[in-house]
Amino acid sequence: MNYKNAYPDRQNRLQRLWPFLFILIALSGCLSPMALNRAVLAYDDAVTDAVSQQLLINIVRAHHRQPVHFTGVSNIAATFNFQASAGATPSPGGLAGAVISPVFGGSVAESPTISIVPIEGEEFTKRLLTPFSQNKLILLLRQRFDVDLMLRMMAQEVRLLNTEQPNGAYRNSPGNKAGYEMFRRVVLHLSAIQDFNQLYAEPLALINTWTIPASAITADGFQTLQKEFTVRYNPQDNTYTLRKQVAGPILITNYDPNTLSAEEREALRQRVEDGNTSDIAFDIRAGYYGGEWPISGVFRLRSFHSILGFLGKALGEEMGYHVEKDPRTPPILANENPDLTMEFIVSDTPPPDVDLSIRWDGRYYAVNTKGPYARWNRDAFQLLFLLFQMTVTDIPRVGVPSITIAK
Repeated sequence: MNYKNAYPDRQNRLQRLWPFLFILIALSGCLSPMALNRAVLAYDDAVTDAVSQQLLINIVRAHHRQPVHFTGVSNIAATFNFQASAGATPSPGGLAGAVISPVFGGSVAESPTISIVPIEGEEFTKRLLTPFSQNKLILLLRQRFDVDLMLRMMAQEVRLLNTEQPNGAYRNSPGNKAGYEMFRRVVLHLSAIQDFNQLYAEPLALINTWTIPASAITADGFQTLQKEFTVRYNPQDNTYTLRKQVAGPILITNYDPNTLSAEEREALRQRVEDGNTSDIAFDIRAGYYGGEWPISGVFRLRSFHSILGFLGKALGEEMGYHVEKDPRTPPILANENPDLTMEFIVSDTPPPDVDLSIRWDGRYYAVNTKGPYARWNRDAFQLLFLLFQMTVTDIPRVGVPSITIAK
């Protein structure tokens, strides 16, 4: 054998291994962002599923008159350790020293640390028991949620003006037949107007006016007033009239409220405004779409705790039932009028083809995501999820949240 010629040949084979080594090094660098993406998505899915299951199990707790309770993830620290190795070995079955094969190795180790804390305390309890404000309902309404769905879940009653009902109050409770059916007909009427894109939800623009003596205003004060008010001098009595536009209560209408005169807006404010931020007023007038049934009044909103109780009662005690729309109500898109605000499946075995389910006292509970109202039920659960996010306070953080990757 010619050793003189064999040594350079072996050296050439070793040189051919260098590209593989570079590939291995580059691959380990690419694995870092891949691991980061996988970790972020995996932990995000886990946290979302945990919150969703807690919402569902708290509805069941409310049904069984058990205390509701939530736990949150305050911190996730995931450490990834990447190790890579490379080498060469004689190829099996070949002549020793004639053929060299590359050998690669590697390992990935993940070490997550997840901190969970109970969501409790006076501040959270107050938010849990405080009725939602009109601003939050309007914020969700502008995300194109069905007004029928939102009010069926969030409103505890409707108070109609100029009705024969004492106090004009109709409760959103299936146990109160007359009140429940009137409530359902009112929200169905608003839903039909929304389907035709003629439902407005805007703050009522009001003009506040003040009159002050001209002698009470200095030159510097006059310049300051002009920045915030419309100022008009009255030579008859030597006074100034100050006018300023302010946002009044939020109003749901079937017409553009900006078309009203200042007198009409003021009269409307006096009819619906009582200083309660958890009330949302509405005014459906004749002469506009849906005006065949002119109605006006106020919806009184629930707290998140009351929403859980309302949904829990639908598991048996006070199930919703079909209510036909008022004959004066325009057609509803796709005739969408579910009996239940959110329909559940209760079974002794894990229900198939559902988004998620929980087990309580030997029985399984899930939101019904099959059938003609699958989309409605999914929207209802998404709305419940958002309402919870609006209720929960900031979760105390343990340390600094991080995802660490080591190589």
